[in-house]
Amino acid sequence: MQFSAAQIAMLINGRVEGDGNKTVSSFGKIEEAKAGQLAFLANPKYEDYLYTTAASVIIINENLELKAPLEAALIRVPDAYSAFATLLHKYQEIATQQLSGIQQPSYIAATAKLGENVYVGAFAFIGENVRIGNNVKIFPGAFIGNNASINDNTILHPGVKIYHDCVIGKNVTIHAGTVIGGDGFGFAPQADGTYKKVPQIGNVVVEDYVEIGANAAIDRATIGSTIIHSGAKLDNLIQIAHNVEVGNNTVIAAQAGISGSTKIGSNAMIGGQAGIVGHIQIADGSKINAQSGVSKSIKTPNSAVTGSPAHDYTSALRSQALSRNLPEMEKRIAELEKLVQQLLAEKV
Repeated sequence: MQFSAAQIAMLINGRVEGDGNKTVSSFGKIEEAKAGQLAFLANPKYEDYLYTTAASVIIINENLELKAPLEAALIRVPDAYSAFATLLHKYQEIATQQLSGIQQPSYIAATAKLGENVYVGAFAFIGENVRIGNNVKIFPGAFIGNNASINDNTILHPGVKIYHDCVIGKNVTIHAGTVIGGDGFGFAPQADGTYKKVPQIGNVVVEDYVEIGANAAIDRATIGSTIIHSGAKLDNLIQIAHNVEVGNNTVIAAQAGISGSTKIGSNAMIGGQAGIVGHIQIADGSKINAQSGVSKSIKTPNSAVTGSPAHDYTSALRSQALSRNLPEMEKRIAELEKLVQQLLAEKV
């Protein structure tokens, strides 16, 4: 696909500076882009490449002052990074819109209902009474269990597994290998030391505009629903246990784990490899640093915590600074002790 600078500017509400008829057919990083490619500049650290890149079209910030004339066509926007993200999203939409129809071999139960312009890749399985909305893309090897529903414009990448009764909203993207609705980790200890499985009869509800990375696992509720609320973004390799709720527009980085029945508020940010115990609440806007272990509720909105067990971020930084000075402080204390002993000896 080829696009001119003028066409791209229309897509991202930008202003062309230079030749609006210059065309591009692919994307490139500004430091290595070639003729016929589009690049962007958002980070000032890369500004020198603006004058050496061979890119034909470059998206830049509206207020950037040029140090030298450029051959490339420029598209000025208020925020180059955000505009580039918008452009990539539109490009991806155009690419996926070309996918339609049902590839064989695949299995679609007679009681399943599919909307318009649905794509079903080879070796996909769609169970009884499944509801598939319009413009849904189901890539090869995906599994959708009985009574599940997948709403409009959602994309299930290869090998995604949606267990029975789960509900996936509109404009959701779920990446390869993720499992939605596996059993929660529920086992009742018995008097003889064994464990009895507690049936997990709830489901998972993923609301609109959620994105879930590859190889994540979101467990179904014991009773009721595990809920990922609208706009949440989950990275790869995340574990969400039964009956957890993740708030609107909360982001969770890779390898984080959320234990059962914990409620996470809206607009929270959870770093990679963070661990959160069960049955607690995380307030709106909380920031949990990478590898933190959260063992109790965070009740104050917009708090930042770090460490294990996690505690106030600023206090933790002070503690770290003090700990680095401990060897020197030990030396000074030893010297002071000697001085005190000398003074006492002189008095005697």
